[in-house]
Amino acid sequence: MAKKSAHPNTDLIGVISDTHGLMRPEALAALAGSALIIHAGDIGGLNILDELREIAPVAAVRGNNDNGEWAGELQKTEVVRSQGVSIFVLHDVKQMEVDPIPAGYGVVISGHSHRPSIEMRPNGVMFLNPGSAGPRRFRLPIAVAQLRIKDGKIDPRVIQLL
Repeated sequence: MAKKSAHPNTDLIGVISDTHGLMRPEALAALAGSALIIHAGDIGGLNILDELREIAPVAAVRGNNDNGEWAGELQKTEVVRSQGVSIFVLHDVKQMEVDPIPAGYGVVISGHSHRPSIEMRPNGVMFLNPGSAGPRRFRLPIAVAQLRIKDGKIDPRVIQLL
C-alpha cells in the first residue's frame, strides 16, 4: 500500500531521481524554492535526503539500488496530494501495478531509466521522469524537473543541468 502525504498548499514541486549518492550543487540550485521535493528513487544514502530537506520537505521512494538499513524506512510507492492533484510516485514505471485512472492519479512520477521525459497520455494522466541527477550514464543528460500546480492545472518542466 502506498504511503500518502498531503501537501495542500504546495505550488512548486521539485522532482529528482537517480542521484546514486551524488548530490550536485546544480541540482540543489534548481530545486531551490520548491515547497516540496519528490525523490523517485535510487537515492544512494540518507545524506542525499538530508541535503534535500534543507530546501523543503521530501517525499521519497526506494529504488532498486537503495539497500541497507537506511533504505528500510522507504516505501516502494508513495502518493502525494497537492492543490487537489494526486501524484503517484514509484521508481520503475514498468513495475506499476495500479491503473492511475480509477485510482484518481493525475500524475505518475518515476525514475530508473535516467531519461528525462514528460508524456501526457491519451487517458489524461501525465507521466513525468526527471531523468538522472547523479552520475552520468552513457550520453544521457543530467536533469531534474519541476511541477507547478495551480488551480488544478499541472505545468511540468525538465531542467537540464549538464
